[in-house]
Amino acid sequence: MIGSTKKTILLTGATGNMGCATLAELLTRSDRFRVRAFVRPEEKNHPVVKRHSGAAGLEWVWGDLTRYEDVLAGVTGADQVLHIGGLVSPQADPFPELTMKVNVGGARNIVEAIKAAGQADATALVYIGTVAQTGHRNAPVHWGRTGDPIKISRYDHYAISKTQAEAIVAQSGLRRWVSLRQTGILYPTLWKTFDPIIFHNPFNGVFEWVTVGDSARLAANSCEDAVPDGFWRDFYNIGGGAAMRLVNHEFARLTGEALGVADPFSSYRPNWSATRNFHGQWYADSDRLEAMVPFRRETMDDFARGVAASMPGVIKLLARLFPGAGRKRMEKLARGPGGTLNWIANDDRDHINAYFGSRDAWERLPTQWQDFTFRQPSRTVSLLDHGYDAALPIEACTTADLNSAAAFRGGSCLGEPREPDDLTPFRCALGHDFAMTARLYLKGGHWCPTCMIDHATYDANAGRNPFFAQVWPDND
Repeated sequence: MIGSTKKTILLTGATGNMGCATLAELLTRSDRFRVRAFVRPEEKNHPVVKRHSGAAGLEWVWGDLTRYEDVLAGVTGADQVLHIGGLVSPQADPFPELTMKVNVGGARNIVEAIKAAGQADATALVYIGTVAQTGHRNAPVHWGRTGDPIKISRYDHYAISKTQAEAIVAQSGLRRWVSLRQTGILYPTLWKTFDPIIFHNPFNGVFEWVTVGDSARLAANSCEDAVPDGFWRDFYNIGGGAAMRLVNHEFARLTGEALGVADPFSSYRPNWSATRNFHGQWYADSDRLEAMVPFRRETMDDFARGVAASMPGVIKLLARLFPGAGRKRMEKLARGPGGTLNWIANDDRDHINAYFGSRDAWERLPTQWQDFTFRQPSRTVSLLDHGYDAALPIEACTTADLNSAAAFRGGSCLGEPREPDDLTPFRCALGHDFAMTARLYLKGGHWCPTCMIDHATYDANAGRNPFFAQVWPDND
């Protein structure tokens, strides 16, 4: 409880990959933390629940993020909320309405519950965002930092929900909140993912990965008293640093080697995978989070060893002896609903145009790996222009800085900006009026709430919004 010697931590998403690892990490600190794990009632027999039931300092809170009264019960008396829970891709993609209800409604319920409990100045809220909010960032714009334009890939309902939820948290008025944007997260059973989304990720795209163990350590460390005051009311990219920056084809090789597969590309063909409209970047600023709340311990080698240990020997043997069987299974997936070859077979131009540029562009793709160009994007950091001196702390930004940044976004300020967290009226390049805090649009990269989530406005915005034009149109 607030004011006691031990902190009470409310953890959402305790049965997910990051959440269950965070729960395990928090339980090793039972001398300092009491943990409330917020879990849906239908998951009472979940393996994570069975594994940890009876642990010292652990309380299960049975509830649903979409039910305000459940959230209020979990939040009341909590010193900190680790909001990791939500509906994520690929499970989120077929259910946009449910995704919005869980992810946006859940974040709103948490914020409102903290306020209703009279804890706006006492309870800290750690929100987990996503790299998907900034969308497709293939070279030469593959280096990113917080404050870059929000740009959501087409059909990515998950990214829309996380962007809107982040705005709720950032404009909540809570004294201590933070948004940590999660990158690609590595866990030992990642190889089990068998969903058409694996074909949506370009081979020449990039990710700065992080292990699930390091992510859990970050979440737990954010609850410690040693966290500096300057950590709060800001946005950060979670990334593993320079050693964890890989091109996607490099990652395919690494995981293939970990599983003992001689040819990691034998199970598919180059023209089965999209060339655009996904997400991923290398971070120019991920070390900033490590400096604030140190959490990095694990490496790609640690991940590879975990993958190798998690796969049964018989599956490894079959993969080595019968590589053709794997290719047939993967081709069947690509030809199924949501698969790239399904779009081609049905001449689904909306999806083809989104993920390949055009049907002609897809037809020009090589069909054999010997004809494919494995690219190596520049490892020299290149930053986008934010329209003001982005190195300035938000508190040091002048009215001229705020107006200059608005103009660089093709918009205008309709009122006098005051404090960084005061809502200020703006008009975007397409004429939409909205109110937003300076902190959210300068440091978070948000802008017009209407245009930001409407892919149909992106072309028009790029013609009038120099800030957004830096990342649009998508490139391959």
